[in-house]
Amino acid sequence: MHLPRHDIFRKGLRPLVFAALAISVLLLSGCEEKKVVVKEKRTYKGDVEVLNSCGIPGAAVKMRTFLRENGFDVVSFGNDRLQNNDETIIVLRNPEWEGAQALAQTLKTKNVLTVVSKRAVVDVAVYIGKDFEQIIKPEQEETDDN
Repeated sequence: MHLPRHDIFRKGLRPLVFAALAISVLLLSGCEEKKVVVKEKRTYKGDVEVLNSCGIPGAAVKMRTFLRENGFDVVSFGNDRLQNNDETIIVLRNPEWEGAQALAQTLKTKNVLTVVSKRAVVDVAVYIGKDFEQIIKPEQEETDDN
């Protein structure tokens, strides 16, 4: 079937197309695009040891997972002899390790000691304190209530 080429059809169709386009623009302009936060994952050469020094079961496993997710190579983990640290402490065994500052930032601590030992088999040891829950807790995105 062939539609007649009358001006009524042309004039009637154009306003409908224009109206549909205008409605689409209005609807889409009201939608907010969510910002996707992509966390840059860096890797730091060097061996990290994680020791549970707070006495909370499972702390070393949780910290190991957290550090690996943040690019650190955790080569060993376990329990420390002392089980009463309140704060997490970083002990550098290799003072020239390139990841020391990044590790301190990741663990949100300034408790960094340097203890050089010729017998050390890791570059750094992390002694987990009772504050580890706040350290590994994901940072909440700021909400914008307008």
